[in-house]
Amino acid sequence: MPEEAPSDSVSLDRLFELAEVLGAMMRRGVAEHGLTRARAGLLWALFHDGPMTQRALAAQLGVTPRNVTGLLDALEADGLVARAAHPADRRATLVSLTDQGRTLTAGLRSGRDTLARELFGDMPATQLGAIQAGLETVIARLRAIDRASR
Repeated sequence: MPEEAPSDSVSLDRLFELAEVLGAMMRRGVAEHGLTRARAGLLWALFHDGPMTQRALAAQLGVTPRNVTGLLDALEADGLVARAAHPADRRATLVSLTDQGRTLTAGLRSGRDTLARELFGDMPATQLGAIQAGLETVIARLRAIDRASR
């Protein structure tokens, strides 16, 4: 029987399945560290981009400043972030990771790296390149559709 050409609908169904599986794995992974996905996302932003203001965090995460305040309250109580006066803007608060926060996010990164090796480590470079290129196209299109729908 001849092989059928991939269909748009089947491809979208596979993306939805991928999102579900990755989402469930992420929820379990961060929960093992006593985090929610929102709190982990905030820590990840600080880990990658360094200290920033609460306003910058809210913009980067796409949430309200009030939402960031709630996340920071919990993360600060857990000893993972610290807030201090901004050195150049007395109206702003600068947020940074504590040593404990850096250790935790480094552990999350290590887990991500391990999963990446398990998924892609033995994949031929041409196949991996095709996957990356295809995902870049899909992500760009999804962002464009999302912007147009606002």
